[in-house]
Amino acid sequence: MSHLNFPSNRRIDLACLGRLAVDLYAQQFGSRLEDARSMAMYLGGSSGNLAFGVARLGLKSAMLSRVGNEQMGRFLTETLAQEGCDTSQVQVDPERLTALVLLGLKDRDTFPLLFVRENCADMAVDAEQISEDFIAQCRALAITGTHLSTPGTRRASETALAYAKKHGVVRVLDIDYRPVLWGLTSRGAGENRYVADAHVTKQLQETLPLFDLLVGTEEEFFIAGGVADDLMASLRAVRAISSATLVVKRGAAGCSVIEGAIPTNIDDAPTFKGERVEVLNVLGAGDSFLSGLMASLLQGKDWAESTKVANACGAIVVSRHACSAAMATPAELAHWFSGSRNPKVDADEQLAHLHRVTAARPDWNEMCVLAFDHRSQFFDIAREAGASDSRIPALKKLLVQAAEQVETSHKLQGHTGVLIDGGDYGRDALASATGRGWWVGRPVELPGSRPLRFDGTRSVGSALINWPTEHVVKCLVHYHPDDSYELRLEQEQTVLELWEATRTSGNELLLEIICPRAMTPAGTEDAAVLRSVKRFYNLGVKPEWWKLAPMQAKGWTELAALVAERDPYCRGAVILGLNQPLQHLADSFVHATNPLVKGFMVGRTLWAEPSLQWLKNEIDDKAFKDAVAHNFATLVDAWRNRKSAQ
Repeated sequence: MSHLNFPSNRRIDLACLGRLAVDLYAQQFGSRLEDARSMAMYLGGSSGNLAFGVARLGLKSAMLSRVGNEQMGRFLTETLAQEGCDTSQVQVDPERLTALVLLGLKDRDTFPLLFVRENCADMAVDAEQISEDFIAQCRALAITGTHLSTPGTRRASETALAYAKKHGVVRVLDIDYRPVLWGLTSRGAGENRYVADAHVTKQLQETLPLFDLLVGTEEEFFIAGGVADDLMASLRAVRAISSATLVVKRGAAGCSVIEGAIPTNIDDAPTFKGERVEVLNVLGAGDSFLSGLMASLLQGKDWAESTKVANACGAIVVSRHACSAAMATPAELAHWFSGSRNPKVDADEQLAHLHRVTAARPDWNEMCVLAFDHRSQFFDIAREAGASDSRIPALKKLLVQAAEQVETSHKLQGHTGVLIDGGDYGRDALASATGRGWWVGRPVELPGSRPLRFDGTRSVGSALINWPTEHVVKCLVHYHPDDSYELRLEQEQTVLELWEATRTSGNELLLEIICPRAMTPAGTEDAAVLRSVKRFYNLGVKPEWWKLAPMQAKGWTELAALVAERDPYCRGAVILGLNQPLQHLADSFVHATNPLVKGFMVGRTLWAEPSLQWLKNEIDDKAFKDAVAHNFATLVDAWRNRKSAQ
């Protein structure tokens, strides 16, 4: 066990005070930052990463920092909250902007960093707004060394430390030495990790006695101890003023833990071996290491187990793009230590899948989805009505309003969804549905194509670059396991291409399978669908969602068993409509009581007739919305009452 005495029975495991910024990572590997042409946005800042990482590992973290009253600040607080971190103590600055960091990946040894932190929000954290009552609810408090570099942030840090000491909170310093943030290098030299400076050493040493645990790299202990290039002399200088436990991060060699006197040689200290992995990006490895270390120590693990987890967390992050978003989940760590992982981390498909499906994500345990991603069907209705298809975009916007109407009337918040195309017909409706907290799906297939083709592109991966992450990729494939070998192979390869594209883009995938009626004799429908699902699992395709025709109870039970075996993290299945009569669909819900079936995604059954009337000018906007809302509400009621209707 460690000598750190964490109090128990407190609401927050770890509070983190310090840098909270937006990381903008160049997406081109091997490029100078000057030549980057696109960037990915992540939560960043050492303290923000730590709060995020500890929350991801299942503990309760809290963030003490400051952000701007703007979009980037909200991105950070929403990202932390989504992960389970308490953001009640994040101050909002009415004047300053949220900090930004621009990062490039030139090669394994060159990681250009540009800190855009001039008078930024997190360096204006207000000591007066730090709550003693809140600190008293914490088991540990971690502070970044950057927040000892200016009078204002130092005052805030010392205020929080005083409250922590008073209430028995374990105090942790992540030395986190960035010379550029102490004004010791040019602005463009952000990747420089060490510049000897007596003033910085003095500033640090004035506060080192206030901490119970000090964590840093060898270079960071050089600056803390003040003896350049002499680790042991620097550690002795630190020990002379601090009785804290020292954790020295030593890169691939692992880490050493010193709880008492400083040994003659660093290898004489308890040393815990690191993991050997292929490095893509060392940025954020230290934050991930500390996340694993703190989470484990707070769970009562000893140094051997805690450093084992910490080293694995760091190894996983260095093999991936980004820092916070790359951090491991408990399921990933279980796989990592299972003995069945691929030594080449970026080639471990199961690790990548677990990373994607076990991180925090919105919970959709009930899905009532109005589907109007149809294109050819709307064109046909307009032609039948003698109307111009230029009216269809307005019609689809009214369908969004009908969905909104039912969300309100049936208290469907968190359970409402829409399927809308992103082309000329649905673009405006899709934009109006996005950002509401709804489940939003969007099709990629060329309507009616068999073999499967993508709509408007030959490169679906390129098309997904422009999609919001919240849009779920819906793909309808007209597929039968008894198709000719050539047709089956072609369709499967197209689905595999889409599967790979969504793994890179970050969009979830909904795979809709409809077995052609001519090949599916009556009574064999469920079996054909189940064989199709099994075939795609055999290919390695694990969509977040399956969209399938109504089945008998036995069919849903067999599907649930298959999914549990092949991908227990699957979000579930939803029922499609196939333009069946409203009552027929409502009756079919009685068989769908298996927990795997989350709801329905139905289209023409709900809006085909009202759309024809609207396009003929027989009903106005309100009557149209009311008619569709009535049909939608009827299905919602049938879904919610399906168990009592058995």
